Amino acid sequence: MPSLQFSIPFFLAGLLTVCVNLDAQSPPGQGKTAQDAAKQNAPLPDASLEQATLLLQQGKHDEALKLLESIAAADPARRRVVRQIGIAYYRKSDFLKAAASFKKALEEDSDDNEAVQLLGLSYYLAGRPAEAIAPLEKVQTWYPSANVDAAYILGLCYMQTKDYPRARKAFARMFGVPDDSAAGYLFAARMLLRQDFSLVAEEYAKKAVELDPKLPRAHMLLGELYLYKSRVPEAIEQFQRELELNPGEAAVYYKLADGYSRLQKYEEAEKLLQRSIWLDATSTGPFILMGKILEKKGETALAVRSLQHALAMDPNNPIPHHLLGQAYRELGRTEDAERELKLSEQLQVQQNGKP
Repeated sequence: MPSLQFSIPFFLAGLLTVCVNLDAQSPPGQGKTAQDAAKQNAPLPDASLEQATLLLQQGKHDEALKLLESIAAADPARRRVVRQIGIAYYRKSDFLKAAASFKKALEEDSDDNEAVQLLGLSYYLAGRPAEAIAPLEKVQTWYPSANVDAAYILGLCYMQTKDYPRARKAFARMFGVPDDSAAGYLFAARMLLRQDFSLVAEEYAKKAVELDPKLPRAHMLLGELYLYKSRVPEAIEQFQRELELNPGEAAVYYKLADGYSRLQKYEEAEKLLQRSIWLDATSTGPFILMGKILEKKGETALAVRSLQHALAMDPNNPIPHHLLGQAYRELGRTEDAERELKLSEQLQVQQNGKP
Protein backbone atom coordinates (compact mmCIF):
# COMPACT_ATOMS: atom_id res chain seq x y z
CA MET A 1 0.00 0.00 0.00
CA PRO A 2 1.54 3.32 -1.03
CA SER A 3 2.11 5.88 1.64
CA LEU A 4 0.36 9.24 1.35
CA GLN A 5 2.05 10.82 4.33
CA PHE A 6 2.60 14.48 3.61
CA SER A 7 6.26 15.40 3.78
CA ILE A 8 6.85 19.06 4.66
CA PRO A 9 10.47 19.33 5.75
CA PHE A 10 10.95 22.52 3.72
CA PHE A 11 7.95 24.07 5.43
CA LEU A 12 9.06 23.11 8.95
CA ALA A 13 12.56 24.35 8.17
CA GLY A 14 11.02 27.68 7.35
CA LEU A 15 9.26 27.77 10.70
CA LEU A 16 12.64 27.55 12.41
CA THR A 17 13.78 30.81 10.89
CA VAL A 18 10.65 32.90 10.40
CA CYS A 19 8.63 34.51 13.17
CA VAL A 20 11.63 35.62 15.21
CA ASN A 21 11.38 39.33 14.53
CA LEU A 22 7.71 39.97 13.96
CA ASP A 23 7.01 42.90 16.24
CA ALA A 24 6.84 45.17 13.21
CA GLN A 25 3.99 42.96 11.93
CA SER A 26 2.05 43.00 15.20
CA PRO A 27 -1.52 44.14 14.71
CA PRO A 28 -2.66 47.46 16.18
CA GLY A 29 -4.72 47.64 19.31
CA GLN A 30 -2.87 44.92 21.22
CA GLY A 31 -2.14 47.10 24.23
CA LYS A 32 1.05 48.79 22.99
CA THR A 33 1.49 52.36 21.94
CA ALA A 34 3.76 53.25 19.06
CA GLN A 35 6.23 54.56 21.62
CA ASP A 36 6.16 51.27 23.52
CA ALA A 37 6.75 49.33 20.32
CA ALA A 38 9.61 51.58 19.37
CA LYS A 39 11.20 51.04 22.78
CA GLN A 40 10.80 47.28 22.47
CA ASN A 41 12.40 47.21 19.02
CA ALA A 42 15.19 49.62 19.92
CA PRO A 43 18.70 48.13 20.25
CA LEU A 44 19.40 47.02 23.80
CA PRO A 45 22.26 48.88 25.42
CA ASP A 46 23.75 45.90 27.23
CA ALA A 47 26.82 44.83 25.24
CA SER A 48 26.60 41.22 26.42
CA LEU A 49 22.98 40.98 25.29
CA GLU A 50 23.91 42.49 21.95
CA GLN A 51 26.67 39.89 21.67
CA ALA A 52 24.17 37.09 22.40
CA THR A 53 21.88 38.41 19.66
CA LEU A 54 24.82 38.49 17.25
CA LEU A 55 25.71 34.90 18.13
CA LEU A 56 22.12 33.85 17.40
CA GLN A 57 22.27 35.57 14.03
CA GLN A 58 25.49 33.67 13.30
CA GLY A 59 23.86 30.36 14.17
CA LYS A 60 26.03 29.87 17.29
CA HIS A 61 23.09 28.82 19.41
CA ASP A 62 24.96 27.06 22.23
CA GLU A 63 27.29 30.01 22.74
CA ALA A 64 24.34 32.39 22.69
CA LEU A 65 22.47 30.27 25.25
CA LYS A 66 25.43 30.15 27.58
CA LEU A 67 25.79 33.93 27.45
CA LEU A 68 22.05 34.56 27.85
CA GLU A 69 21.79 32.23 30.82
CA SER A 70 24.71 34.00 32.48
CA ILE A 71 22.93 37.34 31.95
CA ALA A 72 19.71 35.91 33.42
CA ALA A 73 21.59 34.50 36.43
CA ALA A 74 23.30 37.85 37.11
CA ASP A 75 20.07 39.85 36.73
CA PRO A 76 16.92 37.67 36.96
CA ALA A 77 14.68 40.73 36.59
CA ARG A 78 16.25 41.79 33.31
CA ARG A 79 13.45 42.03 30.75
CA ARG A 80 13.46 40.22 27.40
CA VAL A 81 16.38 37.94 28.24
CA VAL A 82 14.09 34.94 28.72
CA ARG A 83 12.52 35.77 25.37
CA GLN A 84 15.92 35.54 23.66
CA ILE A 85 16.58 32.29 25.49
CA GLY A 86 13.35 30.97 24.00
CA ILE A 87 14.44 31.99 20.52
CA ALA A 88 17.79 30.27 21.04
CA TYR A 89 16.09 27.01 22.06
CA TYR A 90 13.68 27.35 19.13
CA ARG A 91 16.58 27.73 16.72
CA LYS A 92 18.19 24.64 18.31
CA SER A 93 14.94 22.69 17.76
CA ASP A 94 14.63 22.16 21.52
CA PHE A 95 10.96 23.05 21.36
CA LEU A 96 9.77 22.13 24.85
CA LYS A 97 12.41 24.35 26.46
CA ALA A 98 11.56 27.04 23.93
CA ALA A 99 7.89 26.84 24.90
CA ALA A 100 8.73 27.12 28.60
CA SER A 101 10.81 30.25 27.90
CA PHE A 102 8.10 31.85 25.76
CA LYS A 103 5.56 31.24 28.52
CA LYS A 104 7.83 33.11 30.91
CA ALA A 105 8.29 35.85 28.32
CA LEU A 106 4.52 36.26 28.16
CA GLU A 107 4.37 36.57 31.95
CA GLU A 108 6.74 39.49 31.51
CA ASP A 109 4.81 40.99 28.61
CA SER A 110 1.40 39.54 27.78
CA ASP A 111 1.26 41.70 24.61
CA ASP A 112 4.36 40.11 23.06
CA ASN A 113 2.72 38.88 19.86
CA GLU A 114 5.85 37.18 18.57
CA ALA A 115 6.15 35.13 21.75
CA VAL A 116 2.50 34.03 21.41
CA GLN A 117 3.04 32.75 17.88
CA LEU A 118 6.36 31.10 18.73
CA LEU A 119 4.75 29.45 21.76
CA GLY A 120 2.12 27.86 19.52
CA LEU A 121 4.66 26.76 16.94
CA SER A 122 6.96 25.37 19.63
CA TYR A 123 4.18 23.23 21.10
CA TYR A 124 3.23 21.98 17.63
CA LEU A 125 6.81 21.13 16.68
CA ALA A 126 7.29 19.42 20.05
CA GLY A 127 4.39 17.10 19.25
CA ARG A 128 1.88 18.74 21.61
CA PRO A 129 -0.87 19.92 19.24
CA ALA A 130 -3.51 20.31 21.96
CA GLU A 131 -1.34 22.90 23.76
CA ALA A 132 -0.53 24.65 20.49
CA ILE A 133 -4.16 25.39 19.65
CA ALA A 134 -4.87 28.27 22.08
CA PRO A 135 -1.91 30.50 21.08
CA LEU A 136 -2.37 29.74 17.39
CA GLU A 137 -6.07 30.59 17.63
CA LYS A 138 -5.05 33.90 19.14
CA VAL A 139 -2.77 34.52 16.16
CA GLN A 140 -5.72 33.90 13.84
CA THR A 141 -7.74 36.64 15.52
CA TRP A 142 -4.96 39.07 14.56
CA TYR A 143 -4.45 37.82 11.02
CA PRO A 144 -7.82 36.34 9.93
CA SER A 145 -6.81 36.06 6.28
CA ALA A 146 -3.13 36.94 5.88
CA ASN A 147 -1.31 34.38 8.02
CA VAL A 148 -1.70 31.24 5.92
CA ASP A 149 1.12 29.36 7.69
CA ALA A 150 -0.56 29.74 11.08
CA ALA A 151 -3.89 28.59 9.61
CA TYR A 152 -2.21 25.49 8.18
CA ILE A 153 -0.50 24.56 11.44
CA LEU A 154 -3.70 25.25 13.37
CA GLY A 155 -5.58 22.96 10.98
CA LEU A 156 -3.03 20.20 11.57
CA CYS A 157 -3.41 20.64 15.33
CA TYR A 158 -7.19 20.30 15.09
CA MET A 159 -6.73 17.24 12.89
CA GLN A 160 -4.29 15.59 15.29
CA THR A 161 -6.67 16.21 18.22
CA LYS A 162 -9.52 14.74 16.10
CA ASP A 163 -11.47 18.01 15.93
CA TYR A 164 -12.22 17.55 12.24
CA PRO A 165 -14.92 20.24 11.81
CA ARG A 166 -12.57 22.92 13.10
CA ALA A 167 -9.78 21.51 10.95
CA ARG A 168 -12.06 21.90 7.94
CA LYS A 169 -12.72 25.52 8.87
CA ALA A 170 -9.02 26.26 9.25
CA PHE A 171 -8.18 24.77 5.85
CA ALA A 172 -11.11 26.57 4.22
CA ARG A 173 -9.77 29.82 5.67
CA MET A 174 -6.39 29.01 4.10
CA PHE A 175 -7.93 28.81 0.65
CA GLY A 176 -10.48 31.57 1.11
CA VAL A 177 -13.61 29.44 0.64
CA PRO A 178 -16.67 28.89 2.88
CA ASP A 179 -16.01 26.02 5.26
CA ASP A 180 -19.38 24.37 4.52
CA SER A 181 -18.91 24.55 0.74
CA ALA A 182 -18.02 21.67 -1.57
CA ALA A 183 -14.55 23.19 -2.02
CA GLY A 184 -14.15 23.48 1.76
CA TYR A 185 -14.85 19.77 2.18
CA LEU A 186 -12.59 18.89 -0.74
CA PHE A 187 -9.61 20.84 0.63
CA ALA A 188 -10.12 19.28 4.08
CA ALA A 189 -10.35 15.80 2.54
CA ARG A 190 -7.08 16.33 0.67
CA MET A 191 -5.27 17.45 3.85
CA LEU A 192 -6.75 14.58 5.86
CA LEU A 193 -5.70 12.00 3.29
CA ARG A 194 -2.15 13.34 3.22
CA GLN A 195 -1.96 12.89 6.99
CA ASP A 196 -3.39 9.34 6.72
CA PHE A 197 -6.81 10.16 8.22
CA SER A 198 -8.41 8.16 5.42
CA LEU A 199 -11.80 7.42 7.02
CA VAL A 200 -12.63 11.07 7.61
CA ALA A 201 -11.06 11.99 4.26
CA GLU A 202 -13.47 9.61 2.52
CA GLU A 203 -16.42 11.09 4.41
CA TYR A 204 -15.45 14.64 3.48
CA ALA A 205 -14.69 13.78 -0.16
CA LYS A 206 -18.11 12.14 -0.50
CA LYS A 207 -19.68 15.24 1.06
CA ALA A 208 -17.88 17.43 -1.49
CA VAL A 209 -19.30 15.30 -4.34
CA GLU A 210 -22.75 15.39 -2.76
CA LEU A 211 -22.67 19.19 -2.56
CA ASP A 212 -21.28 19.59 -6.09
CA PRO A 213 -21.16 16.44 -8.28
CA LYS A 214 -19.29 18.37 -10.98
CA LEU A 215 -16.58 19.79 -8.71
CA PRO A 216 -13.21 19.24 -10.46
CA ARG A 217 -10.81 16.81 -8.72
CA ALA A 218 -13.38 15.61 -6.17
CA HIS A 219 -13.91 12.26 -7.92
CA MET A 220 -10.16 12.07 -8.48
CA LEU A 221 -9.54 12.42 -4.75
CA LEU A 222 -12.02 9.63 -4.02
CA GLY A 223 -10.26 7.51 -6.63
CA GLU A 224 -6.88 8.13 -5.03
CA LEU A 225 -8.31 7.23 -1.64
CA TYR A 226 -9.79 3.96 -2.93
CA LEU A 227 -6.56 3.14 -4.75
CA TYR A 228 -4.68 3.78 -1.49
CA LYS A 229 -7.00 1.27 0.20
CA SER A 230 -6.60 -1.22 -2.70
CA ARG A 231 -10.29 -0.88 -3.54
CA VAL A 232 -9.33 -0.89 -7.20
CA PRO A 233 -12.71 -1.25 -8.99
CA GLU A 234 -14.14 1.64 -6.95
CA ALA A 235 -11.04 3.71 -7.71
CA ILE A 236 -11.39 3.07 -11.44
CA GLU A 237 -15.05 4.12 -11.35
CA GLN A 238 -14.15 7.43 -9.68
CA PHE A 239 -11.30 8.14 -12.10
CA GLN A 240 -13.64 7.49 -15.03
CA ARG A 241 -16.15 9.96 -13.57
CA GLU A 242 -13.38 12.51 -13.18
CA LEU A 243 -12.39 12.06 -16.82
CA GLU A 244 -15.97 12.79 -17.90
CA LEU A 245 -15.75 16.13 -16.07
CA ASN A 246 -12.09 16.89 -16.64
CA PRO A 247 -10.83 15.14 -19.82
CA GLY A 248 -7.74 17.32 -20.13
CA GLU A 249 -6.20 16.37 -16.78
CA ALA A 250 -3.07 14.27 -17.39
CA ALA A 251 -2.90 13.03 -13.81
CA VAL A 252 -6.31 11.33 -14.09
CA TYR A 253 -5.15 9.20 -17.04
CA TYR A 254 -2.07 8.24 -15.02
CA LYS A 255 -4.08 7.27 -11.94
CA LEU A 256 -6.61 5.35 -14.01
CA ALA A 257 -3.75 3.51 -15.71
CA ASP A 258 -2.39 2.63 -12.28
CA GLY A 259 -5.76 1.09 -11.41
CA TYR A 260 -5.89 -0.97 -14.60
CA SER A 261 -2.29 -2.13 -14.11
CA ARG A 262 -3.22 -3.52 -10.70
CA LEU A 263 -5.92 -5.59 -12.42
CA GLN A 264 -3.24 -6.71 -14.93
CA LYS A 265 -5.07 -4.96 -17.78
CA TYR A 266 -1.83 -3.82 -19.30
CA GLU A 267 -3.07 -2.88 -22.78
CA GLU A 268 -5.67 -0.47 -21.37
CA ALA A 269 -3.13 0.93 -18.91
CA GLU A 270 -0.55 1.51 -21.64
CA LYS A 271 -3.02 3.49 -23.77
CA LEU A 272 -3.98 5.67 -20.82
CA LEU A 273 -0.36 6.32 -19.92
CA GLN A 274 0.38 7.41 -23.47
CA ARG A 275 -2.45 9.94 -23.24
CA SER A 276 -1.12 11.16 -19.91
CA ILE A 277 2.34 11.67 -21.42
CA TRP A 278 0.90 13.44 -24.46
CA LEU A 279 -0.82 15.90 -22.14
CA ASP A 280 2.13 16.35 -19.76
CA ALA A 281 5.61 15.02 -20.53
CA THR A 282 7.17 16.63 -17.44
CA SER A 283 5.99 14.12 -14.83
CA THR A 284 8.13 11.07 -14.10
CA GLY A 285 5.29 8.91 -12.72
CA PRO A 286 3.78 7.89 -16.08
CA PHE A 287 7.20 7.01 -17.52
CA ILE A 288 8.01 4.84 -14.50
CA LEU A 289 4.66 3.06 -14.63
CA MET A 290 5.02 2.66 -18.40
CA GLY A 291 8.40 0.98 -17.86
CA LYS A 292 6.90 -1.37 -15.32
CA ILE A 293 3.99 -2.28 -17.60
CA LEU A 294 6.18 -2.80 -20.68
CA GLU A 295 8.40 -5.10 -18.66
CA LYS A 296 5.34 -7.09 -17.56
CA LYS A 297 4.33 -7.39 -21.21
CA GLY A 298 7.75 -8.72 -22.12
CA GLU A 299 8.72 -5.59 -24.06
CA THR A 300 11.87 -5.12 -22.01
CA ALA A 301 13.87 -2.99 -24.47
CA LEU A 302 11.01 -0.46 -24.63
CA ALA A 303 10.74 -0.58 -20.83
CA VAL A 304 14.42 0.38 -20.59
CA ARG A 305 13.86 3.42 -22.80
CA SER A 306 10.93 4.60 -20.69
CA LEU A 307 12.84 4.13 -17.42
CA GLN A 308 15.91 5.89 -18.80
CA HIS A 309 13.68 8.83 -19.73
CA ALA A 310 12.32 8.95 -16.18
CA LEU A 311 15.87 8.93 -14.78
CA ALA A 312 16.91 11.73 -17.10
CA MET A 313 14.26 13.85 -15.36
CA ASP A 314 14.85 12.56 -11.84
CA PRO A 315 18.22 10.79 -11.47
CA ASN A 316 17.96 10.48 -7.67
CA ASN A 317 14.74 8.49 -7.67
CA PRO A 318 15.53 4.95 -6.46
CA ILE A 319 12.42 3.34 -8.00
CA PRO A 320 13.32 3.66 -11.72
CA HIS A 321 16.90 2.61 -10.93
CA HIS A 322 15.55 -0.58 -9.33
CA LEU A 323 13.17 -1.28 -12.22
CA LEU A 324 15.92 -0.56 -14.72
CA GLY A 325 18.20 -2.99 -12.90
CA GLN A 326 15.54 -5.70 -13.21
CA ALA A 327 15.09 -4.93 -16.91
CA TYR A 328 18.83 -5.11 -17.56
CA ARG A 329 18.95 -8.45 -15.76
CA GLU A 330 16.24 -9.82 -18.05
CA LEU A 331 18.25 -8.60 -21.06
CA GLY A 332 21.35 -10.38 -19.75
CA ARG A 333 23.20 -7.12 -19.07
CA THR A 334 24.45 -8.31 -15.68
CA GLU A 335 26.97 -5.56 -15.02
CA ASP A 336 24.47 -2.80 -15.83
CA ALA A 337 21.84 -4.55 -13.70
CA GLU A 338 24.10 -4.75 -10.65
CA ARG A 339 25.08 -1.10 -11.04
CA GLU A 340 21.47 0.09 -11.16
CA LEU A 341 20.29 -2.13 -8.30
CA LYS A 342 23.18 -1.02 -6.10
CA LEU A 343 22.52 2.64 -6.90
CA SER A 344 18.83 2.18 -6.12
CA GLU A 345 19.69 0.72 -2.73
CA GLN A 346 22.11 3.55 -1.94
CA LEU A 347 19.56 6.22 -2.87
CA GLN A 348 16.89 4.51 -0.79
CA VAL A 349 19.21 4.43 2.25
CA GLN A 350 19.97 8.13 1.77
CA GLN A 351 16.28 9.01 1.57
CA ASN A 352 15.42 6.93 4.64
CA GLY A 353 18.19 8.70 6.55
CA LYS A 354 16.80 12.17 5.89
CA PRO A 355 14.73 13.77 8.67
